[in-house]
Amino acid sequence: MGANFINSVLERYGDLLERFLETHASLEESERDVEVIMCILSNFTPECVVRVWVECPVAELEDLARSDGMPGKAAVDRFCTAVRIAEIDPYRATTHNKGIFNGIDAVVIATGNDFRAIESCGHTYACRKGQYRSLSRAWVENGVFRFELTLPLALGTVGGLTALHPLAKRALEMLGNPSAHELMMIVAAVGLAQNFSAVRSLVTTGIQQGHMKMHLTNILNHLGANDAECLAAQAFFSKEKVSYSAVRAFLESQRTNV
Repeated sequence: MGANFINSVLERYGDLLERFLETHASLEESERDVEVIMCILSNFTPECVVRVWVECPVAELEDLARSDGMPGKAAVDRFCTAVRIAEIDPYRATTHNKGIFNGIDAVVIATGNDFRAIESCGHTYACRKGQYRSLSRAWVENGVFRFELTLPLALGTVGGLTALHPLAKRALEMLGNPSAHELMMIVAAVGLAQNFSAVRSLVTTGIQQGHMKMHLTNILNHLGANDAECLAAQAFFSKEKVSYSAVRAFLESQRTNV
């Protein structure tokens, strides 16, 4: 991502600046009284902004909502309201944006980039107007639903780990060896897709349905369940609350009856 190169340039510039101030005779004494405290870049890159969006007729989204068991128009309205809440309330915005970075971080890490720099920049951008807000927006206009994500991304595809780490190199190959600009667009699109999925779940079936399905798998693995027991548990807990004690009791009953 160029940090080492830029920091090297800055440190060299700092040395040259101090030498210039010490030796330039035409400067007043007060003008030479300067101390270089540190030389380092900022990870805030507000001029390197990516905007990605998706749009479709509201009717298409209503069909999707009905598959979640909710009247179509109500789901679209709730989706837009949920995103609007994240624009207003920093408590909701924090988790909302965390969901966006669930997708972004995965691609950034896989391609050998610095997810901490990307996250810190994104969170700073989210509060650029004095309050922490959602990085995405959603609205309906003239019968068209639009979902949009805007955030700064400064990524690299040359040098560093991108060529040295075999997994990072393979990840870039799987993406078609994109340029830095193309990778920024890919990463932003993944963030938007992740955000859409999370908000859709929140306003329809609830986020816990997906989370607890994964949690069930983790519990079953921890308790050493075999394939048949896993299938039976997944069928049973499709309509039951998942907890460690409940899954353990279910497995004990299955094993007792064998």
